[in-house]
Amino acid sequence: MASRFTVAVTDDRYGAYEEERAVLAEVGAELVVNDFKGEDEAIAGLARADGVLVNLFPMPARVISSLERCRVLSRYGVGYDNVDVAAATAKGIWVARVPDYSVEDVSDQALALLLACVRGVAYKDRHVRAGRWNLHKEVPTHRIAGRTLGLVGYGAIARCLHRKISGFGLARVLVVDPYVDAAAVRKAGAGPVDLATLLRESDYVSVHVPLANETRGMIGERQLALMKATAILVNTSRGPVVDEKALAAALAARRLAAAGLDVFETEPLAAESPLRKLENVVLSDHAGWYSEESVPELKTKAARNVAAVLAGGKPAYPVNSIKD
Repeated sequence: MASRFTVAVTDDRYGAYEEERAVLAEVGAELVVNDFKGEDEAIAGLARADGVLVNLFPMPARVISSLERCRVLSRYGVGYDNVDVAAATAKGIWVARVPDYSVEDVSDQALALLLACVRGVAYKDRHVRAGRWNLHKEVPTHRIAGRTLGLVGYGAIARCLHRKISGFGLARVLVVDPYVDAAAVRKAGAGPVDLATLLRESDYVSVHVPLANETRGMIGERQLALMKATAILVNTSRGPVVDEKALAAALAARRLAAAGLDVFETEPLAAESPLRKLENVVLSDHAGWYSEESVPELKTKAARNVAAVLAGGKPAYPVNSIKD
C-alpha cells in the first residue's frame, strides 16, 4: 500500500532510523533519509516532503519558501537556531523541537566539567602521564562546600544540575532568568539576581540559556571582568553565548581560574583556537546531550512531533503557533 506521507531527514547523523520509522508508520508516513550538502540539494530534495526532520543542517528562508507540501519541521534537539522560524510561520509550517530528552545528560556534563575544573583533573591527568607528581601547588584547589554557584538560565537542565549539586554543601545558589518567576526561584532554594550580581558573587558560573539574539555574546569581556579571579565558568548551552576570544584572554591572563566548555563558537573547535593551548580549560566535543539512553528518546520524540501534525494535530513541543 502506498504511503500517505513522505517525511525527509535533512542530514544523516545517526545511520539507523528504526525509532522514526516505527513512529511514522503509525500515520502512514514513509521516511526518506538524506544528507544534503547545500541549499540547492535541499530545495530539490524537500520539495514534496510533508514533514522534515532537521538535525544540524541550516534551514534558512530560501529553503523553507521552496517547500511545497511541508506542514512541520521538527528539530533533533533543544535549540533551533538553524531554522528560520519566522519564515516557517509565514508559510504556515509548524516548527518543533525536543527540549526535554537530555536533561539528565547535559546536567551530568555540566557537573563533570565543573568538578574537573575544581579539582584540576585534566591538568593532573596530563602531567602524571608525563611522569610528574606533587602537582597540588600548581593547581590551587578549593573545596566546594561554602561556595556560591551561579546559574545563568533556570530551565530544566539548570534545575536538574541544582538538584544534583545540592549535596555538596554550597552556601548559595544564585539564578538569573527573566522568564522564571522570582518566587519560583526562591521556592527552589535559590536567589534571583541580575546578571552582574551573579557574575560578581559566584565562585562557579554555569550557563544554561538557548542561543537567541538576546543571549548571543551575553558573556563577553565586560561580563568576564566582573567575575572573581578564582571563579570557574562552565558552558554546556551554545558556544556563541560566550565571547570565546574574551574568555581565552581572561584564562590566559589568569583573570579567571578555569573554564569547562562543551560548546564553541565554531564546531569542531578550530586548530588555531587559543583554547587548545591553555592548561586551565577542560574541553569536550559538544557531547553533553549524548548517552545511550538519550539518543533513542530524542529520535522518538522528534518523529512524534511530525506524526502528530500529519495526523491533524499539533506537535508536542512547538516553537511557533500556526492558525487553523
